[in-house]
Amino acid sequence: MKKLRIGVVFGGRSGEHEVSLASAASVLGAIDPSRYEIVPMGIAKDGHWLVGGDPLRALAEASGVTLALPPPAPAARGRRPTADTGLARVATAGGLPAGIASRLDVVFPLLHGPYGEDGTVQGLLELADLPYVGGGVLASAVGMDKATMKAVFRAHGLPTVPYLVVLRHEWTADPAAVAARVAAELGYPCFVKPSNLGSSVGISKVRGAEALADAVAAAFRHDRKILVERGVAAREIEVSVLGNDRPEASVPGEVVPGREWYDYEAKYTEGIAKLLIPAPVSPGLTAEFRRLAVRAFQAIDAAGLARVDFFLEDDERIWVNEINTMPGFTRFSAYPRLWEASGLPYARLIDRLVELALERHAATRPAG
Repeated sequence: MKKLRIGVVFGGRSGEHEVSLASAASVLGAIDPSRYEIVPMGIAKDGHWLVGGDPLRALAEASGVTLALPPPAPAARGRRPTADTGLARVATAGGLPAGIASRLDVVFPLLHGPYGEDGTVQGLLELADLPYVGGGVLASAVGMDKATMKAVFRAHGLPTVPYLVVLRHEWTADPAAVAARVAAELGYPCFVKPSNLGSSVGISKVRGAEALADAVAAAFRHDRKILVERGVAAREIEVSVLGNDRPEASVPGEVVPGREWYDYEAKYTEGIAKLLIPAPVSPGLTAEFRRLAVRAFQAIDAAGLARVDFFLEDDERIWVNEINTMPGFTRFSAYPRLWEASGLPYARLIDRLVELALERHAATRPAG
């Protein structure tokens, strides 16, 4: 059987560059070499593509992160292999590196955050007519922009925590008016978030009006559009979704942040947060979480994979928080762990995502 050639893309220009490298290291270590021929493709923080050689090792060294990396490819005789052996740094001017598209059967874009998970790379792959893992341009863009995502969720009748959208020019013109709306419509505590960013970057919990301005300033450093959400005292539940037109939901898991809330440090510092699988909730709530996860997936027209995050208030009221269209994908990340607990091991999950990418590409192309 002919091996499929898979382009695994990682790195990227977003603040989640290092998270992407960790996801890629796990996938490259688990993918079945008897079924696939791997073409690793790195994107440096300045946007240059790195192809040939060992781009994952090169980007990990540049970022100063330690990863469990596969051994480097053999170098020419008499030459010691390094991360730069055979590596080409390509300025692509917004396109795939020359000659790459014709060599690939499918692409796994393991990119998190802006310039990777927001429809930009997905559009590039559509132009190249390449099958790829994950949601299309629209679903990726909607899933990245929290304001648009929540508007779509509301249009589909999904329960969302009350929120306001604030643009930078509105705050600059009249911060007192914005603060008055926050106090009247949401109250305190509240959370202030950049609209287009992940991994809790730029998010602040605001306990009183005196702290609002600093939180808003922190969020505007990352985006021109921010959300202010009502604070709810709630448990955090996550569900993984897999599929295209007939998606399925995993068992739910509960995040125990180990801190006051699930901030960046809690997410990425080992030993702080825990994930309880399955979530200790009633069978009725389990079924409702799974149902709502599929509905959220369908609401944005997602494909392949997504993780849907919820709040459970007073152990009975469910709020849909957000959907992540390219969740963290290390062996220890919530998305694959939830599927492992649902009976689908990591390596087989990768196979299934490749199958879904090819299925979706065939379904979106004209017959004949």
